[in-house]
Amino acid sequence: MGFSPDYMIYMVLTGVLTAIGMFISGKLKSKFAHYSKMPVSSGKSGAEAAKEMLEHYGVHDVKIVQGQGFLSDHYNPATKTVSLSPDVYAGRHVAAAAVAAHECGHAIQHATAYGMLKMRSSLVPVMKVAAPASSYLLMGSFMLNSVFPQLIILTIIAFSITALFAFVTLPVEFDASKRALVWLDESGSTHGEEYDGAKDALWWAAMTYVSAALSALVMVVYLVMRMMNND
Repeated sequence: MGFSPDYMIYMVLTGVLTAIGMFISGKLKSKFAHYSKMPVSSGKSGAEAAKEMLEHYGVHDVKIVQGQGFLSDHYNPATKTVSLSPDVYAGRHVAAAAVAAHECGHAIQHATAYGMLKMRSSLVPVMKVAAPASSYLLMGSFMLNSVFPQLIILTIIAFSITALFAFVTLPVEFDASKRALVWLDESGSTHGEEYDGAKDALWWAAMTYVSAALSALVMVVYLVMRMMNND
């Protein structure tokens, strides 16, 4: 039994978007590896830089802890914890300074009630349902289209929620990086080539979110066009 044209188009789109995502992810890892070899003249570790940045902005109720894994750094607003991966926590290089400052940027957003972060947080509960459901709905819409054509509408809704979450995430991430770079420059934590390296590393980190957002949007457009063609 052959595959339907709709399914073939989906597979091609998925392949292209996956390839783009893998390229950007690979580029980010190579940038991190490169800037991990560039020491910061300040001599601060990622944890020390994070602590100093939070104190500078008057944020005293956020803990800085060492997490596990590679590039697993994140800020948890529920526990007010900045979790830094081992190399970032102890590293005294440009990559560590950039990532640590970026995560502290999220903590500062939380402390100042940054609007887009609040919106993103409000979408988390529904995202936890929509994200895992979307793949099942998509397969169901391919297999049951002839007997349950309305399933495509539920699929579009699920993917639209995912896309909305991805696009709301963009200003949150860009703003955190902006705050990080301002502090790295004004505090003297990075100088000249070090600052340029931090900016480059954070730019590629942001591109992973841009890629995810565009991928989500492409899937929504594809599903809408598929529904229109089936009418």
